[in-house]
Amino acid sequence: MGFTPIEDYGVIGNLETCPLIGNDGSIDWCCFPHIESSSVFAGILDDDGGGHFAIQPSGAFESTQEYVTRTNVLRTTFETDSGTMTLTDFMPVVDGVELGHTTSAIYRKVTCTEGTVELDAEFDPRFDYERVGTTVEQTHEGVLARGNGEQLYLWSPASFESSEGEEEHAEATERLGTDETMWFVLQYNDREPVDAADCAALLRETIDYWQDWTHQCLDASGCPFEGPYHDDVIRSGLVLRLLMNPQTHAIAAAPTTSLPEEVGGVRNWDYRYAWIRDVSYTIQALNELGHEREARNGFDWCLTMCHKDDPGEIAHPLYGLHYEPEMIEEELDHLSGYRHSKPVRIGNAAGDQQQLDTYGELVTAIYTATDYGEEIFAGEWEVIEEVIDHVSGVWTNKDKGIWEVRNEPKHVVHSKALCWAALDRGIKIAEDNDFDAPTDRWKGERDAIREAVLEEGFDEELGCFTQTFEGETVDAAALRLGSIGLLPFDDDRMQSTIDAVIDHLVTDDGLVMRYEGDDGLPGEEGAFVLCSYWLVECLALSGRVEEAHDVFESVTDHLSPLGLFAEEIDPDTGEHRGNFPQAFSHIGLINAVLYLNRAEPGEVLDPIGRGATEITTDSKK
Repeated sequence: MGFTPIEDYGVIGNLETCPLIGNDGSIDWCCFPHIESSSVFAGILDDDGGGHFAIQPSGAFESTQEYVTRTNVLRTTFETDSGTMTLTDFMPVVDGVELGHTTSAIYRKVTCTEGTVELDAEFDPRFDYERVGTTVEQTHEGVLARGNGEQLYLWSPASFESSEGEEEHAEATERLGTDETMWFVLQYNDREPVDAADCAALLRETIDYWQDWTHQCLDASGCPFEGPYHDDVIRSGLVLRLLMNPQTHAIAAAPTTSLPEEVGGVRNWDYRYAWIRDVSYTIQALNELGHEREARNGFDWCLTMCHKDDPGEIAHPLYGLHYEPEMIEEELDHLSGYRHSKPVRIGNAAGDQQQLDTYGELVTAIYTATDYGEEIFAGEWEVIEEVIDHVSGVWTNKDKGIWEVRNEPKHVVHSKALCWAALDRGIKIAEDNDFDAPTDRWKGERDAIREAVLEEGFDEELGCFTQTFEGETVDAAALRLGSIGLLPFDDDRMQSTIDAVIDHLVTDDGLVMRYEGDDGLPGEEGAFVLCSYWLVECLALSGRVEEAHDVFESVTDHLSPLGLFAEEIDPDTGEHRGNFPQAFSHIGLINAVLYLNRAEPGEVLDPIGRGATEITTDSKK
């Protein structure tokens, strides 16, 4: 079949799982019942044997995709010589319990809107990443597939024929005339009765659910996202919602695994887990979008992380979406990988890394939530205090840092700065709420961290903060020193760091690479979307508004036709790289628009809701 470009996929979901559907009508990635479950379709990772469920015209066609306005309901339109057909894909939403139907189901509606169209449907599931056998058999109302102790039931009036042998699958060919519709309903571990009227009602209810949920501007002039990128912000919010688990409130970094950072390379990781830093970045974005309930859920998840483990154990930078602390990494050698990029990995060994910035992200997320009105109770403060106190004793350690490098631990500047943020925000929480805490000792450690970062993390010759103490590697993560308030943006060191990032890390196309230097892995990677938006944020807060807009437009021009972002962009081809769609990237877009709309030329602004200790002129040294 060949591999579909990453940017030519759309995503749907029910808040538990997120299938990817190409603009050719093929579901090439789907895990049931959850995002982190094993796959039933993995054609995106092996176009020959990974499995798919395709519905498309029999002959040559051209296609386009769009979402029903302000929803995650996907519509693919096929143009053929004989007619036009639309394919509408959706999942009933777990959060919409009033729907009264199974939500572990994909609904596919095919309508001929003009002329006549002959369509082919190919149902080719492969359970457990194609590690087990799959049986496919016809029933009187459709097709039943079994494997790995699971089953998929495909209901449709189409006349399927199943094949036998090593690669069992089912195929159907049907002809539709103008205004004729045919439904295909795929249910996981269920065989609920289906009829077309119920399907149509579920489609209407699902559209209503998403449109009721999305950010709406009753007064456009007062919208913090007012302007030409408002719709991109709406789409980014819808992506984030798909990635939020409705039971645990964990936020998946992405719904996919092993989409490569370099085609043919080894930088292929499983992102179907919840990183603490993702939640930290998300709380502000959700609050500004008006989604207070979801922001509160993120706050609750952070509190759960504090309660769940001893402070030393919270060093886990990521968790399973259902609180699993261990995600054993393994390689699936039998899958070819996307465009033959191996290995395909499931699980993520970064979960066992020491990443000290995790503490800062956790405490900052909690503080940001209180800045938006959340309340911390005494019992919750006890465990938060333990986390903060733990930071005061471990900040001098080496770690792997935000980029999860797979070489030796180092004294990472960004990690130290986030330890500073953990103590700084912890002090403010204690003082704002009159909580008992050793704030004098914390202040001493906070000041010691800041002094160490300023003395050992800044390279006079390069004129910037570097990746590690006394290192010479320029790292876009240094931009966050201003965003967290360790230095104000009018400090010469922050401005020269911004300039160094532009000089060393910005591509000819205006995108930002993460860092220079060796990270312990062979090969290269693409430009990092989130880092590009960090640069926008820093330029905007520095009053360098025209530059901020230029970078923003350079990045945002690379959105997919559906308004989606992967983790990275290939600086040579403009193609999307890495897992897709990526929460980090969409969070970056939302916050960048927020800061651009506040920015004034020549005016230095404070970050929104950071709550950092005010840095006076005397303390800038």
